Amino acid sequence: MAHFNIDSKKNNTYDAIVIGSGISGGWAAKELCEKGLKTLVLERGRDVKHVSDYPTAMKNPWEFEHRGQVPLEIRNQYGNSRSFMREETLHWAIKPDEQPIIQEQPFTWTRGYHVGGKSLLWARQTQRWSDYDFEGPKRDGFAVDWPIRYADIAPWYSHVEKFAGISGNKDGLPELPDGEFLKPFELSCAEEHLKKSLAKNYEGGRHLIQGRVAHITDPKQIHFDQGRGQCQNRNLCVRGCPYGGYFSSNASTLPWAAKTGKMTLRPHSVVHSIIYDEKKVKATGVRVIDANTMESTEYYAKIIFVNASAINSNAILLNSTSNHFQHGLGNNNGLMGKFLSWHNYRGKANAEYDGLQDKKTDGKNPSNGYIPRFRNIHKQETDFLRGYAIGIGGGRGYGSNREGIGENLKNSLLNPQLGKWHMSAWMMGECVPTETNHIRLSTDQKDKYGIPQIILSAKWTENDDKMVKDFTEQITEMFVLAGFTNVKAVDSHSNPGSNIHEMGGVRMGKDPKTSLLNEWNQLHECKNVFVTDGASMTSTGTQNPSLTYMALTARAVDYAVKEIKKGHL
Repeated sequence: MAHFNIDSKKNNTYDAIVIGSGISGGWAAKELCEKGLKTLVLERGRDVKHVSDYPTAMKNPWEFEHRGQVPLEIRNQYGNSRSFMREETLHWAIKPDEQPIIQEQPFTWTRGYHVGGKSLLWARQTQRWSDYDFEGPKRDGFAVDWPIRYADIAPWYSHVEKFAGISGNKDGLPELPDGEFLKPFELSCAEEHLKKSLAKNYEGGRHLIQGRVAHITDPKQIHFDQGRGQCQNRNLCVRGCPYGGYFSSNASTLPWAAKTGKMTLRPHSVVHSIIYDEKKVKATGVRVIDANTMESTEYYAKIIFVNASAINSNAILLNSTSNHFQHGLGNNNGLMGKFLSWHNYRGKANAEYDGLQDKKTDGKNPSNGYIPRFRNIHKQETDFLRGYAIGIGGGRGYGSNREGIGENLKNSLLNPQLGKWHMSAWMMGECVPTETNHIRLSTDQKDKYGIPQIILSAKWTENDDKMVKDFTEQITEMFVLAGFTNVKAVDSHSNPGSNIHEMGGVRMGKDPKTSLLNEWNQLHECKNVFVTDGASMTSTGTQNPSLTYMALTARAVDYAVKEIKKGHL
């Protein structure tokens, strides 16, 4: 029996374990396998193979039995969830019993429980941070100082951009550094009109650019080597792209890792906790529950990368207790799970434009216009901290007069007319992390896997409210100055978390007393465990965060492998 246990442990031993297969987990797998490490990738959900497991990717609207609507009896199986409640995306939805959570305040948490995670579901916007972002906490004293600056991560931004394929312009803006870009998509003529208006009315202080987006517009050899092709501008991305036109773990990093022969991918693997050996003073493995059989298995490795998405990464670490770490792995300072944050998308705006009647939009654009943050960059100028970016969309479509009956109605429906230009805007505000916004584990309620349920306790702050007010005032002014009419700017009062950008809880920092990770994304108190997803973020910035997760991950893997070779891990 002892011999069997030794063999079992040997068979379950790897050089590295990656928890999660999404944006950052896929990058960890790719980088580790490329560097020769035998790597186990754990995913709690089902397998999703590129192309073959995108069941609705090539369907026409009339091929859906209910024309896209989900019947009530099926919808009821998903509780109050509104995520992916369309026929074309229902295969991404999860049912309440998969992971019930306790909400002390309303929090909208969107999850991707399948191989590839939210890399199949993201908006694909990819902006670099600048030192204005990394230095924000030090300037205003909220959160703690980042242990890195732009120069530390810039080469890694380039590294991931070249591989992933990022479309964009060289805009020359210090607050939004340029990257390694493929040719950009185009702004619509109404967006171009707004761009010129901003340049005229704000003396260069506000810039409308084409959003930088992870779509291949001009494939390079590295993309052909991945088996990926050019974006077809179908705008059906959330179904899964059979062309590999946008970046996902499924189309890019995971197949790249697999072809090294070094990766073992194990779906249906719900991570219970990380195993800490007090004699060796390090983590030795991961305890996993098989989602189908409920059997518990332990896997072992020299290093562990935690990439389960921010909230689950916090939960796994909090549940990893031992005599030395009674409140969670690496959490002797008690900060783990605190300073949970996200982005503020509450502000929305719409307008119309009577000009440009000789023009219309043609084709589809998977990206949008983007106004980088312009508040409090060089100095504190408002009654709120940090700032917000603005997404911009402008187009002109066809509409039909639906009044009347009989022949007149039929003719109207069959002969739609061009309407006015419509403009929309949405804010992407930086939420300043506060200690009261946190996650913790229940002491008496568990999920069906026997894992303590997650308690989410997070709400908007006065700073968020002031930021929304400023957005509605400023976007109204910008639209009016551009000659737009019927301008409406509102606070949607959406729940925290609604935009899918959860961050924090295992933040990076210089001081082990005030942070949990060092500049290499290592736990201060457990050096062979790395956290490189949203949980590691010290502050949130205004940019879509995925590109930064990817760059942090590639950088951390490079460091970890060098440390292994030196015998330090």
